[in-house]
Amino acid sequence: MAATSVFMATPVTRLTTTPSSSTRTLNFAVVRCMSQDQQPSTKTPATPTPPPMNTPPPPPPAPKISTKFSDVLAFSGPAPERINGRLAMIGFVSAMAVELSSGQDVLSQISNGGVPVFVATSLVLSVASLVPLFKGVRAESKSNGLMTSDAELWNGRVAMLGLVALALTEYVKGSALV
Repeated sequence: MAATSVFMATPVTRLTTTPSSSTRTLNFAVVRCMSQDQQPSTKTPATPTPPPMNTPPPPPPAPKISTKFSDVLAFSGPAPERINGRLAMIGFVSAMAVELSSGQDVLSQISNGGVPVFVATSLVLSVASLVPLFKGVRAESKSNGLMTSDAELWNGRVAMLGLVALALTEYVKGSALV
């Protein structure tokens, strides 16, 4: 921006006295100098310019994700409920499929050789669920659309309740549900 200098003169009257008691008047001017910013001369457009859009501030950075074994497998950590929910979903579907195909209830399925299959499935699924967590990848970052991490948690919770309800109903009934 360019600046211009402005000089302003102000008249001042000063009265002085002399020893002879006569009054003498002196007239003079005080000059002050200031600089002012010069506005560029631009024509205003016929259409008014829209006010700037208020853009929201950028989201805060994601918190640092701990990959320590004790943090991942803590009671409130990301692994326990998710792994148990995944195992319950597989367990409920496989228990119902075997029951529909062979007519065996859940307890007889476990007693007739189901323990090694359960242990193998649990180990494979647990390792497959823990590897991304130890690398710092969370399920929330990979969820979109219909398949969200919250939907997986709710489906796992319902499957846990369903598996317990299936076993309890078959125990009370004394036979397979179907």
